[in-house]
Formats: sequence, structure tokens, C-alpha cells
Amino acid sequence: MPPDPEAVMTHRPSIIQGGMGVAVSGWQLASAVARAGELGVVSGTALDMVLARRLQLGDPAGHVRRAMAAFPEPPVAERILADYFVEGGIADDRSFKAVPMFTAAPHRRNLDLATMGGFVEVWLAKDGHDGIVGINFLEKIQMPTPPTLYGAMLAGVDVVLVGAGIPREIPRLLDSLAAHEPVSLPLHVADGDRVALDFDPKSVVPAPSGRLARPMFLAIIASTALAISLARKTPGVDGFVIEGPTAGGHNAPPRGEVELVDGEPLYGTRDEVDLEKVRELGLPFWLAGGQATPERLREAQAAGAAGIQVGTVFAFCEESGMAPELRAEVLAEVEAGRVTVFTDPLASPTGFPFKVVGLEGSLSERDVAGGRERKCDLGYLREVYVGPDGRLGYRCPAEPVEDYLRKGGDRSDTVGRKCICNGLTATIGLGQRRQGVAEPPIITAGNDLEELGRLLGPDRHSYAATDVVAYLLGSTPDGEPVTPQPRDISQV
Repeated sequence: MPPDPEAVMTHRPSIIQGGMGVAVSGWQLASAVARAGELGVVSGTALDMVLARRLQLGDPAGHVRRAMAAFPEPPVAERILADYFVEGGIADDRSFKAVPMFTAAPHRRNLDLATMGGFVEVWLAKDGHDGIVGINFLEKIQMPTPPTLYGAMLAGVDVVLVGAGIPREIPRLLDSLAAHEPVSLPLHVADGDRVALDFDPKSVVPAPSGRLARPMFLAIIASTALAISLARKTPGVDGFVIEGPTAGGHNAPPRGEVELVDGEPLYGTRDEVDLEKVRELGLPFWLAGGQATPERLREAQAAGAAGIQVGTVFAFCEESGMAPELRAEVLAEVEAGRVTVFTDPLASPTGFPFKVVGLEGSLSERDVAGGRERKCDLGYLREVYVGPDGRLGYRCPAEPVEDYLRKGGDRSDTVGRKCICNGLTATIGLGQRRQGVAEPPIITAGNDLEELGRLLGPDRHSYAATDVVAYLLGSTPDGEPVTPQPRDISQV
């Protein structure tokens, strides 16, 4: 069971580890941060697919099956294992078995996988310690959220964080799912009225035992107006993460007319959050985006924040879910002083700016991105639309252009779009294999990526999550104080 909700917020961790990518913030990372006394967070994105592919690789350490054995409805685990588990793992040249894409009327397999995916990730992150663990969702990815959230709550998740949109519905979902009651989530529909996405927890766990603890809810916001609106009009918001445009992954678009400088969107004073007005709301808040130094932690707390949320510096630590070879390549670029981060206004099908790390062989390269056959077979970022016949359809600006146009999409929306779903999945070593060739990855990070050099050295080319926590709190893992001066990484 999770700690008492009041205890979670009384503790008010100084550091929230960001929920990044598709399983970059996996259970191993969240567990390490939680054990260190801070808030460890798993990414809630695409956990149905992550679960299925881990099983197809044979679950060599047995962790996934160990967690599945703790699920309160054994037949769900049995069905998933029968569908996806491969003893010893599939061959390197074999494609992964497809996971059905979510729709507004999901199949039982969708609900089984999403619920179990949320359960497994949180259960493993919480196993063996009494630290606090959260799960992060993108509001723009709606259809898997109710079952994934329910699975996370079954595993005792302590905190839920939601960004990339306006998460007004989440507190209501938390209250209902805690009581195992049916929920209805209004789906965003392009050029049409919202459509209800219904989920009944008893369709997965028919006879639940006892009420679940309702986790705390932190809304990830990028504007003063949204913070005020949520605090005043959405009961059940327990705090905020205030994320600036230097953070990795998706960024909120600049307010007003977008101006590009060297191809990147320009942010100005209109995009700054008024911390004084947020303080007046009386809810705890954490600052995110370019905060990963001891000085910034102290400055944030002096400004009234409970602490900071940090992503990039954790994304490249040893417990990160990022494929080890990609992590090592990026860190080598950091040490050599060659690393670049580009805020791409076109890459994401969502239309939100998306930060891309320049790395050879990844989707950051024009030839790699252009050479990939456009294909949408995961579909997490698809938008819902109403067709001429009045039926719901699903389309993505990164799918084959003619398919998108046939579904009523605008050609201009397809320019420069990249398949973020497949790219992020490849980043954690679970990329689909097509004719024996894996999908190319896409790596995202914040603008402060070069500052990872502070944790590296001539004889140290990697670091652990505990090193990050100790550094941010102002000491080495051995308890010695640090002198957090910028390093000349070109001399490393």
C-alpha cells in the first residue's frame, strides 16, 4: 500500500525525477530515486506496448513475470503471457508481434495490456522499499490513460503527474478509479464535439478488494493562467510542476505568433510563469527545465518552490531505460563538447515543439528521417476525427501522406513530421524490426544537456541516479561537499 497521502505531500521531496519518453524513466530508475529519498517517476506512455515487447524478448531476468504474478486478477496475466511471452526471446531478425492500437472502443486486449503495463511498472518501481513513486502521463495521449492509470493505482502509485495539455479530468478519474467505479474521459476530436471514452475497472478486475488509496495529483503547467484556472476550477489538484521551454521532450508552444530563430521557436516574457501568483494559490510547486544544479535547487526553494523536477540528467544515468549504447554515445559527445539540442517545431505529430538531440544514425539526421518509410503502427499520437459518414477515424501527420490526406488531413501538417512513437521506442532498445532492421531512434533532452559534464571526469564516463541526487543536494555520494562550478568539458 502507498504511504498516507498527507505524508506524501508533507515529505515534499526536493527532487522529482522527470517521467521521460517511452520507458526512459523506467522502473529501475524510479526505484533508485525513490530509494534515495526523492520522488521517482515512471513514464506512463505506451506501457502496453513496452510490456508486450519485454515479454517477447523473453523477460530474461524474470522481473516482468514476477510483477504480473502479483496482479489481483490472474486470468489477465495468463492471457497476456499466452499472447506475448516467448521463452528465450524472439530472434534478432524477427519482428515484434503487434499490439492493437487504441480506439474510442478498445478491445479487451488493449485494456488487459494497458492495465497490466501500468501495474507492472509501478509495482516493480515500489518493490523492496518504502520510498514514493509517481507515474507521468501526457494529456495529449488520452485513450490508454484510464486503464494504465488504474493499473498503476492497483500497484499503489503515490503521485500522478500529467502535462502536455490541460488535465482537468484527471482528479475526477482518480477519485472514481480509487472506488473501482466506471469513468468517462472526453476525447479531443478534431473539428467536432468531444466523444466519451468509457472504462469500467471491473471489465479487467471483476471483483476488486477494498478501496484504493487516491494518489496525489500534480499538474505540469507552463502558464500562470493555467495554474490559476486549475487551482480554482478543478478540485483535487494537489500541486504543480512549472515547466519552462528549456525542458526536454515536448514543450508548450510560445504564446502569440510563433517566431523562429535559426529554425527554433522563440520564447519571451509572455511565456514566463509569475511565481508570486502561483505562490498565492497555496499549493506546493516544483520548477522544471534547466534546473539541474545545486544552485538552481536553492534558488527555486528561495522563490517558494518545494524543489525542482529534473529529467535530462537522470535520462543518461546508469539506471535509465535508454539503450546503453545510445546513452554512451551521447555522453561521449558531451565529454567532447560536441553535443547539440534542437527545439524542432515540426518533428512531433502533436504540433508541439519537441527537443531533439543531434546524434549520428538517429532521426535527428535529415537522411535518416527521410529514408525511413512513413508508417504508423503504434498510433499513440493519432488524433481522432469525424469522417463524412459521421464515424470516428484516426490519423497522424507522420503516417503516409496520402493516407493522411485521404482522412481529411492538411498536407502542410505532414511536412517535417517524424514518427515519435517508433523513434522513442527504439531509444530504449525495443524498436520494431522491419526486414531485420530496427527502427531508428530519436533522443530528446533539455537544453542543459552539456552540463552532464559536471558528473563526468577523465576516469569517469558514466554515473548513477544516486550520484545525481547527491550532487543536486550539494554533496558527493561519500558525503563530501561539492563545488558546483561549470566545467570546461572540451578539456575532458
